[in-house]
Amino acid sequence: MIQFSEQKLAKVQEIIARYPQGKQKSALIPVLHLAQEEYGWLSAETMDYVASLLQIEPIEVYEVATFYSMFNLKPVGKFLFEVCQTGPCMISGSDDIVDYIKQRLGISVGETTPDGMFTLKTVECLGACGYAPMMQLGKHYKEHLTKERVDTIIEECRKNAGVLN
Repeated sequence: MIQFSEQKLAKVQEIIARYPQGKQKSALIPVLHLAQEEYGWLSAETMDYVASLLQIEPIEVYEVATFYSMFNLKPVGKFLFEVCQTGPCMISGSDDIVDYIKQRLGISVGETTPDGMFTLKTVECLGACGYAPMMQLGKHYKEHLTKERVDTIIEECRKNAGVLN
């Protein structure tokens, strides 16, 4: 059974308290972030739990979680490559970068490497058009991507995880 720690529950209550009585649904996105932080991704069970905490219908949680690319609806690797696929990045070669990552890691978009290390995801605009093509890796932007830069990023990730191939 999914249940937050007492510390996370206190944080949920703090977030809910920011909004007027009866408007706890307004806390949905920050609470989903907490849930994803806690469990790594948002399973149906996790989303149902969030719905119960906010006293809303599960479908209201599903609608939000499936709309935003920042929420993971299945397990992801230790390193999540979220490559921007909108106009400026595409014009600057993001399709080639996605193809290169797929070839280099042996996975398709939406898949995770067998070792659980990397997941590749394409996302809508990340708001860094002047640095295209680019991707988000955790809380960091990786900009002006080239095949060589991607190789360096992959090796840095492996090194940080203690795995060198």
